[in-house]
Amino acid sequence: MNSPAPSQDSLIELRSVSFGYGREAILQNVSLKIERGDFLALIGPNGGGKSTLLRLILGLLTPSRGTITCKASAIGYVPQNTNINTAFPITALDVVGMGAAAANRREESLEALRSVGMEAFAHRRIGELSGGQRQRVMIARALVSHPEVLMLDEPTSSIDPQGQRDIYELLAKLGQKMTVVVVSHDIAVVVRYAKKVAYINRTLTFHDISAMQSAYAAHGEHFCEVELLEGLHG
Repeated sequence: MNSPAPSQDSLIELRSVSFGYGREAILQNVSLKIERGDFLALIGPNGGGKSTLLRLILGLLTPSRGTITCKASAIGYVPQNTNINTAFPITALDVVGMGAAAANRREESLEALRSVGMEAFAHRRIGELSGGQRQRVMIARALVSHPEVLMLDEPTSSIDPQGQRDIYELLAKLGQKMTVVVVSHDIAVVVRYAKKVAYINRTLTFHDISAMQSAYAAHGEHFCEVELLEGLHG
């Protein structure tokens, strides 16, 4: 399936975007629209350009060709490596407060922690938390600015299986209120939670899988990730 045509209804639009370092092409002629309420998964091989695409949308990189239009009032970002020193005596509340406005830092930080189920751990040192709990704190830090779009780069790397499920259940809940874009290597997670999928390996292939998910659910059947992979590569 080809990339979708840009739309005036989308929050973020990429039109024929290319990017590379010198002669090394990372992304080529990528077009994508991200609409309000989307739960979009970016999948593909290592080095295929998934993280680069996020950084382009965030304005951390500039495309060599094409245009990126963002109509979202704010974007929250959870990078793959947060570089939090777990030995440093900083609390969960302090970490979240780094992303909050100075005027209402404490109140907004507590509310963000509450939204990810971590309010009870507000005064716990970050090094005392589990990997999954720390990731929830990082998500709270991204949420404290009240974003329209939440972007996460491999949010469950180095987290145990139960913690991974908990994180994606949280993202599904947050997805009822905002647009979620997540880089993931876990196809099983993608077909359970995401409604749209972009397969990225220099170029982009887009699939809206919500209709397929609904059809399978109506018959009480499991949507097979193998069929999704076959469709992506077909």
